[in-house]
Amino acid sequence: MKQTFAVMRTYGVAWDSRSLEAQDAWQPHAAFMNALHSDGFVLLGGPLDGTPDVLLIVRADDEAEIRSRLDADPWSHMNLLTVARIVPWTIRLGSL
Repeated sequence: MKQTFAVMRTYGVAWDSRSLEAQDAWQPHAAFMNALHSDGFVLLGGPLDGTPDVLLIVRADDEAEIRSRLDADPWSHMNLLTVARIVPWTIRLGSL
């Protein structure tokens, strides 16, 4: 059964001082993330300003599915982003 998770990704060792859009393979990464959103896997996502972190809100069966799907991101293989934390999230206020 699908549940909602908060996923924190953070800059990997290959991240450099350039902007998000100037990192290597920006277009393939953006296309990959847009496809995850179109699939309904990533509900919300984006960088947390002033930090090296990205927050994703995802719908998945379990942590293994999340790791498997994010491992296919070109930026995962390039060590630009890594998964820092995956936490099940119970929404008490509002809705997605």
